[in-house]
Amino acid sequence: MTFKNFEGRLLLRVALLLVTLSLPVPVVLKGWSELLVFLVPLIAYQVHELVHFLKQAQEELKLFLEAVHYRDFSRYFSEKQAPVQLQQLRKGYNEINSTFMTINREKETQHQYLQKVLELVETGILSYDLDTGEVLMMNESFKKQLHIPYLKTIHSLAKRDQNFYEAVYGLQPGQTKIAVAKTVSLEKGDVKMLLSATSFQNEGARYKLVAFQNVHEALDENEAEAWQKLLNVMTHEIMNSIAPISSLANTLKNRLQDTKTNGATAHDLEDLEEGITTIKHRSLGLLKFAETYRNLSKITTLHLEKVLLKDLFSNLQRLLEPTLAQRGITFKVDLKDTSLTLQADPNLLDQVLINLVMNAMEAVKEKPQPTITLTGYANPEKKVIIKLTDNGNGMSEEVQEKIFIPFFTTKKTGSGIGLSLCKQIVLLHRGTIQVQSVEGMGTAFILRFG
Repeated sequence: MTFKNFEGRLLLRVALLLVTLSLPVPVVLKGWSELLVFLVPLIAYQVHELVHFLKQAQEELKLFLEAVHYRDFSRYFSEKQAPVQLQQLRKGYNEINSTFMTINREKETQHQYLQKVLELVETGILSYDLDTGEVLMMNESFKKQLHIPYLKTIHSLAKRDQNFYEAVYGLQPGQTKIAVAKTVSLEKGDVKMLLSATSFQNEGARYKLVAFQNVHEALDENEAEAWQKLLNVMTHEIMNSIAPISSLANTLKNRLQDTKTNGATAHDLEDLEEGITTIKHRSLGLLKFAETYRNLSKITTLHLEKVLLKDLFSNLQRLLEPTLAQRGITFKVDLKDTSLTLQADPNLLDQVLINLVMNAMEAVKEKPQPTITLTGYANPEKKVIIKLTDNGNGMSEEVQEKIFIPFFTTKKTGSGIGLSLCKQIVLLHRGTIQVQSVEGMGTAFILRFG
């Protein structure tokens, strides 16, 4: 709008000049030649005014272009002190300057933000001109990792470590490689770095950006974290088996004291024998599990045998009965076909069922009538199905999607590995495990074999 006003003023002056220039012809034809005395000065004045107007506009434009050239967008063109015909033009210049200042402030903010991000990241970053080798940027992490306070060009790196320089300089965009860098720190010695690179262009110049990550530190950190998680996993799984064994042993001890006082009946001796057999069976299974877990990633074959679901469920019920009774939880077994068998490793399958039952106990602990049901049957496709259901709190869809992910847990003290390990064991049996749950109504775990 500002420059349209300027354009309008210019066109008006040109139009008035054209009109004035066209007047001498009719004046001469009419015989009014004496009027030319007045027209000639008028024409001269209009020409002078037009030239002066354009010269002022040119001077204003020159000042504006000078400000743009030196990026002096703080320059202000006074509108009030300008001639009327230039006020709109100066207003336009001020608006453009204001816009440039806003853009500069935004770019400066973005630049400072990027600098802060680069300072905070632990990965070393170095960028340089591909044609000249001039280093444009190197963040603090790069300086600390390699103990290099300053680099003028990437070629300066060759004076410190020729092999490392060749690895960095020869790294192609999109590639990654591991290279050893020598440092001036005697404590750290040589540092193994993971290098990755990318390239970009700006205003015709080509640049390469290289990222440096200390492999030793990353491996040490990951190794420590892995050991911590492994200890948590083993503790969790062992406690899941030790707790019911301890509870059963305590029950047997009380029964044994009763037999000393009141005498032992054949039924009492039978119960004691079954309880001791169960403890022995689960202890051997636990030892087997610990050995299997240690080599789980190397397992290609299982110690498969024909397992009766009736025996599997009975052993589980005897083992967990004292714990279930102590917590007031009703445990139901539904197995209509007592001859149903399964080719499985009984020790590992025991561990899966123990883990699922222990989780179910946790889920139903706040229910007024806590109930866990273990069901076994064969579906129409002749696959053996083991289903464990509870009337606990249930799970959201989001939790169900993540429940088998290693180290995911919703418990404050959980390791997040139990169900992941259960899934691995079931998969080793060429089976599947599935969860079905509704919040507030309960959960079912379905194991399919065969």
